[in-house]
Amino acid sequence: MSYLTTPTSFITVDGTQIAYREMSAGASRLPLVMLVHLAANLDNWDPRTVDQLAQSRHLILVDLPGVGASGGTVPATIEEAGQQAARIVRGLGYGRVDLLGLSMGGMIAQEVVRHDPSLVEHLILVGTGPRAGLGIDKVTPTTMRYMFRAALHRTDPKRYIFYTHDAHGEAEARKVLARLGSRTKEHADKPMAVRSFLRQLRAIKRWGTAPADDLSFITMPTLIVNGDTDDMVPTPNSYDMHGRIKDSHLVIYPHAGHGSLFQNPEEFTAEVNEFLADADSES
Repeated sequence: MSYLTTPTSFITVDGTQIAYREMSAGASRLPLVMLVHLAANLDNWDPRTVDQLAQSRHLILVDLPGVGASGGTVPATIEEAGQQAARIVRGLGYGRVDLLGLSMGGMIAQEVVRHDPSLVEHLILVGTGPRAGLGIDKVTPTTMRYMFRAALHRTDPKRYIFYTHDAHGEAEARKVLARLGSRTKEHADKPMAVRSFLRQLRAIKRWGTAPADDLSFITMPTLIVNGDTDDMVPTPNSYDMHGRIKDSHLVIYPHAGHGSLFQNPEEFTAEVNEFLADADSES
């Protein structure tokens, strides 16, 4: 089954209905839980990238509280979002998972590890940065600037937020946006509410101005991925995390921005499968 037609399931955690999608159950020893970026619901995962991963991985993609079809409210802090995410994973019946976080999802993934370290066996951080990292306190003005530019050009803001601002980035953006646009209403998530988007921005601002981390609490194998030209969460953050997280593995894709994994789905899937190969060998 393609991600474009994967049904949305629901579970109640802490009295809140949580929406999630699950693919390829049993394909890997542990599920790979995926946390999405700012202003995004389940539909904002590139279907080609998800389908590639689902060929060999059990995937669980989650709408956290206040997002998409999930109930509840977006929390005031990234720390609280991490605690929510950990409770949701355990509510789904898992005491051990691999965890992938994209952009804001990567910030939340770090807080999952801080709050519930025994839950995560392998950590994948994509297009993200550490608490108080370079430019994270400026995510709001950066987002608003690119949203305004997209409105002027009558295009999706992801064109400028996720891809380089040249002809190559334009071509790559068109490919991914076309894939995202191929989802039918029948299989669509509920749209992101403006109030939830604004709460996410405030939470990121707080996280970006909080005391810096040394990331010593991240002790599990960690894969860090980004493009060489990420304007949303600047690429130097990926090098910074790599330097702080012991024995982490760093992949930087050339001619790519914030959406490097969607621009390079086959390469990214190969990196993830290689990174997680030792976990699968234990099954």
